[in-house]
Amino acid sequence: MRVLLGRGVRAGILLLTVSFLTFLAIARTPGRFGDELRLNPQISPATIAALRAEFALDEPLLPRYGHWLAAAARGHLGYSLTYRIPVERLLWGRAANTLLLTGTSLAIAWTIAIAAGLAGAAARHGGWDRAVGITAAAVLALPDLLIAIALLTLAAHSGMLPAGGMSSPGVTAGWAAARDLIAHMAIPVAVLTISTTPALLQHVRSALAEAMPVPLATALHARGLPRARLITRHALKLAAAPLAALGGLSIGSLLSAGLLVEVLVGWPGLGSLLLESVMARDQFVVVAATLLATAALLAGNAIGDLLLHAADPRVRLADAEPRSAFS
Repeated sequence: MRVLLGRGVRAGILLLTVSFLTFLAIARTPGRFGDELRLNPQISPATIAALRAEFALDEPLLPRYGHWLAAAARGHLGYSLTYRIPVERLLWGRAANTLLLTGTSLAIAWTIAIAAGLAGAAARHGGWDRAVGITAAAVLALPDLLIAIALLTLAAHSGMLPAGGMSSPGVTAGWAAARDLIAHMAIPVAVLTISTTPALLQHVRSALAEAMPVPLATALHARGLPRARLITRHALKLAAAPLAALGGLSIGSLLSAGLLVEVLVGWPGLGSLLLESVMARDQFVVVAATLLATAALLAGNAIGDLLLHAADPRVRLADAEPRSAFS
């Protein structure tokens, strides 16, 4: 409980710092809300001034931040100046879309990494093990942007998959909507899976190798223990602790990569929302989206710590030991 309380306090301080720095960055950014609206002759300067007054955009930074912080403590993150709806209503829908994309990609990437890692460990120093290592190193060198452009180009020329968006016009419900969603998810999920799997695979192979060194594996195998059972039951169990910690970190890293991929393929998630809001100077959406992304990174680290705590008895013993005030 003491450890959780300390981490919760540090997380709260970090979120406050991120929100204030985001407010400060928006205030120091050239341009103001309404600069693009002034290009529309149908919107009068009086309307733009009324919008700025409605959301207190002409107040100094600290009072404006204080008002927002007090409202955020009540669960109200402000109003979107572009969409004209509460930010929380806009944010949760986009966050669900991002979670759908990244969650699917993470599940596929971990499944491939563990399966290929176990197969490589079972055939250590064999042809399959070398092929897995070389392939992972080659794919790891490819930038996410290049992978996305290549798959989008293939989809645009072949017409087999949608080249962007989340749904097709006219498809609303039923199995047709489910098939359409899966088709639109194919490219972004493939990009995230291809960019994430090699790093996970390398860590899985390394964790299995450290958990079951060659002399120990040879001795156990000589005593009649089948190599497949040796890898799947013993080595994987011993490697559970480092892989559990990596699981939490992979959530945060995949979220960061997912924001870029969403912009490239036009997926209506947090990434595209954040870019649109920055371009429109929609400061309340920018602050809330940045804060939510930071909270997701912290949640990923917390999940990794909990998994490590559950998998490694040494961590549980270290957390249970009393500490002095100066430790």
